[in-house]
Amino acid sequence: MLEKERLIKEIDGVINWIREYVESSHAKGVVVGNSGGKDSATVLALASKALGKDRVLAIGMPCNSIPQDLDDAQLVANAFGVRMIEINLTNPYDLYEQTLIDSLDNNDIELVDESKVNIKPRLRMTTLYAVAQSLGYLVIGTGNLCEAMVGYTTKWGDNASDFNPLGNFTVDEVRFIGSYLGVPDKVIHKAPADGLGRQTDEEKLGVTYKQIEEYIETGKTDPEAMAIIKDKYEKTRHKRSLVPVYKVERINYLEK
Repeated sequence: MLEKERLIKEIDGVINWIREYVESSHAKGVVVGNSGGKDSATVLALASKALGKDRVLAIGMPCNSIPQDLDDAQLVANAFGVRMIEINLTNPYDLYEQTLIDSLDNNDIELVDESKVNIKPRLRMTTLYAVAQSLGYLVIGTGNLCEAMVGYTTKWGDNASDFNPLGNFTVDEVRFIGSYLGVPDKVIHKAPADGLGRQTDEEKLGVTYKQIEEYIETGKTDPEAMAIIKDKYEKTRHKRSLVPVYKVERINYLEK
């Protein structure tokens, strides 16, 4: 983790960055998917400091998820005086999943469990963009550096946003920032989980965030964990890159 004095300076920097980015985009505010976890809570705190609570809208999107998560999300919104609305995606998800299963079954294609899980964050991101566009807002991202390094994110789901203030901060750094800004301890110290299944992030990954962070900072960690991290990093490069586009040489008059 970066030194505390450096992190405190970075907090001021990221708050200014959020404000400047939103202003330069001519947006009226931001929407944040408020999951009840530390990442979204920290982003909500940063955005409210940067823009004022009235220009931040938190959206809770339960989808066959743990009820406590929605309570925690509301706790965070209340702590910063930010308006929160609930859009329950359980019925739309169930209907879409069954429609997809039935259609694929008719064509001898099986919808695998991982595909079912990834529908949820993509449905949530569709919802965030629908609301943001309706309000003239931007979608602010919530993913952290540790997740990105091992590809623990859904492409065009939770890794999609207009801009992301946490993308270069590790898990421990996010915890420090959130705690410093007043995110409730209950949320900051909650075991990281995506809210889509019954396992924690670390149980799914097979490594701990501490090991990932150690590797980011020093280039080494437990040998077994290091092998897993390297493997995941290589296999998920596509999640950290823009869509490749075949290049054709031509003059761009807009840049002249």
